[in-house]
Amino acid sequence: MSEDSSAALTESKRGPLDVKRVMAALPHRYPMLLVDRVEEIIPDRSIAAIKAVTINEDFFNGHFPGRPIMPGVLIVEALAQAAGILAVESLGLAGSGKLVYFMAIDGAKFRVPVEPGCLLRLEVEFVQKRSTVCKFAGKALVDGKVAAEANFTAMIADPPAA
Repeated sequence: MSEDSSAALTESKRGPLDVKRVMAALPHRYPMLLVDRVEEIIPDRSIAAIKAVTINEDFFNGHFPGRPIMPGVLIVEALAQAAGILAVESLGLAGSGKLVYFMAIDGAKFRVPVEPGCLLRLEVEFVQKRSTVCKFAGKALVDGKVAAEANFTAMIADPPAA
């Protein structure tokens, strides 16, 4: 990488973003907000975010009593929310009212159980970016080990009419 491109990449990095900035980018709220913090975002390229998994999560009441494990679909949802933040920040959609909707999930794999007390690191990259449809590759890590991974597609759309 040349010195100029390295300097440009460093200048374009953003983060960390606290939960207030996360909530400004996403319409999700408790109990469905699954991103607590953005560690780093490189617009048009990637995002690294954190979900602090606590025993207080509602889903642990039934998944599973005596052996709490975060449901895989919620891990993928957390990855999708991180991708939503990446899309909103990269496409300049903050404050526009536009929403990022799931269209497809491909190749989801779950490798390590995610338990209360974990810091789930969400790493997502753009695979393809267009004005209304984006493709992403994501992985969720616990202590540096891949807990889950998936490729997914999302669309940028206006919110439903009230």
